[in-house]
Amino acid sequence: MTSFKALEIRPTEKGLGLGHMSTMRRDQLDAGEVTLRIHYSSINYKDALAATGKGKIIRRFPCVGGIDMAGVVTASQDPRFAPGDEVIATSFDLGVAHHGGYAEMARVPAQWVLRLPAGMSLLQAMALGTAGFTAALGIVRMEANGLAMDTGPVLVTGATGGVGGLAIDMLATRGYRVVALTGKADQADYLKSLGAAEIKLLETIDLARTRPMEEGLWAGAVDNVGGQILHWVLATMKQAGTVASIGNAASFKIDTTVFPFILRGVSLLGVDSGYMGFPTRQHVWDRLASDLAPRHLDAMTRVIGFDDLPGAFEDFIQGRVKGRTVVRIID
Repeated sequence: MTSFKALEIRPTEKGLGLGHMSTMRRDQLDAGEVTLRIHYSSINYKDALAATGKGKIIRRFPCVGGIDMAGVVTASQDPRFAPGDEVIATSFDLGVAHHGGYAEMARVPAQWVLRLPAGMSLLQAMALGTAGFTAALGIVRMEANGLAMDTGPVLVTGATGGVGGLAIDMLATRGYRVVALTGKADQADYLKSLGAAEIKLLETIDLARTRPMEEGLWAGAVDNVGGQILHWVLATMKQAGTVASIGNAASFKIDTTVFPFILRGVSLLGVDSGYMGFPTRQHVWDRLASDLAPRHLDAMTRVIGFDDLPGAFEDFIQGRVKGRTVVRIID
């Protein structure tokens, strides 16, 4: 293949990015030891920000978008990989400063690549993608810091998003009682179908009146939102509770107190899915194919064609998407 289709993000007059479908040449591939044909990618909120120019995400132009990719190796300078191997690459600089998954071909550094876990398909890998890896990494970190099935319920904020839905499914599969926090009352049945035992509506919380410490409710929490909601989450944690900070959909700022930390021993755990290296990355992906495999992955996943990709981003920006969106790059 000497030329291939790609979604390139190019600069606008304001210096932000805008995605364009184009044809690229093989000699335009970035440096790396592993070359692959991409079969599937996915759409994350970060991808939508980059491709629509709604966020300062791209660090070099032009750049092929897509922080996730799964495909088949066609050439490798690294002995760990051989032509025909099915592999995954997510995060690091993909789709931001290195050509990403929205292309029929990619060349990437070998240290970003992992073998597809046994029992997982390429499509399933991208239904999980960075969102699934992030949710799983948060759970792994929480359990390493004391969370267990008998310590109490686990709250998931931003529950209808990709990370939120997958976290609910994984936690429920593990045996936790999961409470989903959402501002979308019409999605209650969907969240319960993923395993949520209870739905808590955002409108029932007066965030502006949250005290430094409220009644302890949660043994654990997966927070995708940040801002005032994270402050409320911390204030309502039980003794020795653990919170995985995963996203900042509402705000990257947090105005809170030290009281939950010094009076209840609460742990706030940062989840860096972007640059988490090996062997942790492979270990978490292997668990995604075993005890952390979500039971309802198919139900929360839709698949679109490559040509439909440019028109799909705005729904993410406007918050009209639930679950996961996989992009079929090649059949």
